[in-house]
Amino acid sequence: MKKSVDFYFDFSSTNSYFAAFLLPAICERSGATVNWLPIHLASIFRGTGFTVTEMNAPKSRYLWRDHQRYAEITGLPFKRPSRFPIKTSIALRGVLAARRIAESASAEFSQAVFRAYWERDEDISESRLIVDIAESVNLDSGPFLNAIDSDEIRSELAAITARAIERGVFGAPTFFVGNEMFWGKDRLDLVERELHKV
Repeated sequence: MKKSVDFYFDFSSTNSYFAAFLLPAICERSGATVNWLPIHLASIFRGTGFTVTEMNAPKSRYLWRDHQRYAEITGLPFKRPSRFPIKTSIALRGVLAARRIAESASAEFSQAVFRAYWERDEDISESRLIVDIAESVNLDSGPFLNAIDSDEIRSELAAITARAIERGVFGAPTFFVGNEMFWGKDRLDLVERELHKV
């Protein structure tokens, strides 16, 4: 049985941005696949009582500086977006729509959305931009649009989020190797170690 990592993410999560590009390389080295699982982080936060907008100013300044340092270390481009936090429902449904069209498309589409938001400060809450991104990764916009607005895709996103909560997910990115859960981009070394045990 091929090894895999369940990767729970939301495009509004800075740390998910970094993980979206670092995790695939780890999985490739480990002979594993990534299961891209978009979650509605706002729904999860409502259950935990955490609110991004209530973060105090010193902590906020520190975190943005820390993200810049991480970008320097990893070589990943990073730009603090002018819209933060941002509504991500359309983009999250886009991951599932992309997967319906082509199983392997979810990774490329997800990375393209992350780049649009965290590297170019584009408004990923706009459906037109999400369709443009889909087309940029060679997805047919007709089937993509039909899927992204369907009740089936909306229900699938809700079900993935609900399942994440059942598994104990409280933030993003969260990774599972089997039943072992790891939270945060700074735990990717532990994800890799766990993959070598499987």
